[in-house]
Amino acid sequence: MNEGTLETRPDGRSHLRFERRIGHPVDRVWAALTEPDRIRQWLASADELDLREGGAVVLRWLNTDDEGNTAIARGTVSVVDPPRVLEFDTDIHGVLRWELEPEGDGTILTFSSTLELPDEFRSKVLAGWHWHLDALERALDGETADLVELPGWQDVHDAYVSAVT
Repeated sequence: MNEGTLETRPDGRSHLRFERRIGHPVDRVWAALTEPDRIRQWLASADELDLREGGAVVLRWLNTDDEGNTAIARGTVSVVDPPRVLEFDTDIHGVLRWELEPEGDGTILTFSSTLELPDEFRSKVLAGWHWHLDALERALDGETADLVELPGWQDVHDAYVSAVT
């Protein structure tokens, strides 16, 4: 399991970080991060995505919580440096940052999220991003993830519950 790490910043915000080696070239990974039809294969519906600094971003997750609520992240594109860095500053998920570095025929992807994160949500948020990064790798391999049922999420979550308590 390519586990994420969690640290608390001096300002009290949480910083989640994942580093993955993906067996696809940077340009393919960049496309999966920036093209709405590809984003929907592994993360969410990109209802709005203006890929310029200051441009609007609206990501709507397809699954719901136990009360039937859908997560919708609204914000702006804060950094876009194709095909190396993409960063969104969102209301519910904080600052989301993807950094891509070529490595041979693959890519080193570093993903981070910096946000206000209550203790009771730490394992869920870590597991969620872990699951979506796994789904990104599968999407690049030609598979489409079930973004409604999130199969396997519970197992990933159980592993993080042990890690953050």
